[in-house]
Amino acid sequence: MSENYTLPIDSSWTVDEIVAVSNFIDSVLAVYETGVAKATLMAHYAQFRDVMPAKSEQKQFDRDFERQTGRSIYQTMKLAQTTTKDRVRG
Repeated sequence: MSENYTLPIDSSWTVDEIVAVSNFIDSVLAVYETGVAKATLMAHYAQFRDVMPAKSEQKQFDRDFERQTGRSIYQTMKLAQTTTKDRVRG
């Protein structure tokens, strides 16, 4: 996985929205590195969906993210939703 990646930031986003998306991406990556609390990941995902409510936007963002990092947001959230543990680790 490349350590450097570029998030597709929308120029109309506020600083808080950029921070919310960045926090979510950090949580997704942490799932595969150290693990992350399920509640934290789900809270960051809810904020991500508030910033990007359209499924089509989310899918495009996920494709761009996966192309750069090799990690899928969709697969990560699927793992989080199906795990019965308090910590999500991929």
